[in-house]
Amino acid sequence: MSGLTDEAPGTAPRAYAWGRLSPFGLIIAVIACALDQASKFWLLDVFDLARRGSVPVAPFTDLVLTWNTGISYGLFPQQGPVGQWALLAFKVAVVSFLWIWLARAQSRLTAAALGLIIGGALGNAMDRLHWPGVLDFVLWHVESPGFRFRWYVFNLADVAIVAGVGGLLWESLFGTRAAKAP
Repeated sequence: MSGLTDEAPGTAPRAYAWGRLSPFGLIIAVIACALDQASKFWLLDVFDLARRGSVPVAPFTDLVLTWNTGISYGLFPQQGPVGQWALLAFKVAVVSFLWIWLARAQSRLTAAALGLIIGGALGNAMDRLHWPGVLDFVLWHVESPGFRFRWYVFNLADVAIVAGVGGLLWESLFGTRAAKAP
């Protein structure tokens, strides 16, 4: 038995750190994270979203600047450094678990989905290292004289995470070789 696999007699080795589809998942993760970070830096430094305020881009979509100090949907907001570092440590643990799952992935869809989730998680985690929170900027809304609905504000990392979860759900429901979590 090697330190990077968990082998039972007569079975194929189960990777913990690197598998057949790890390079593919890594490329997807790097692209997702890079697109997320590039969009945020462009919106802040080139487009100057902070100065512009709310910018309508479509009838139901605005660009707005929001700092999310919590987790998904702004839950559990953390203002102090201890809470911020705790959230960062939690993300590291989750990404580590997802990476082990990726190393064991048997289909390209599973590897791509896990790569999207890992890239999105890393993109949002990087925000916490150099900004006061995660930069969210897309607001979907529906408004009429008698009705107003505003979805939570999100970013491209969130889109990658949701797309990745959708891919895993698709694979688990309709895939012939769905990878199971370790």
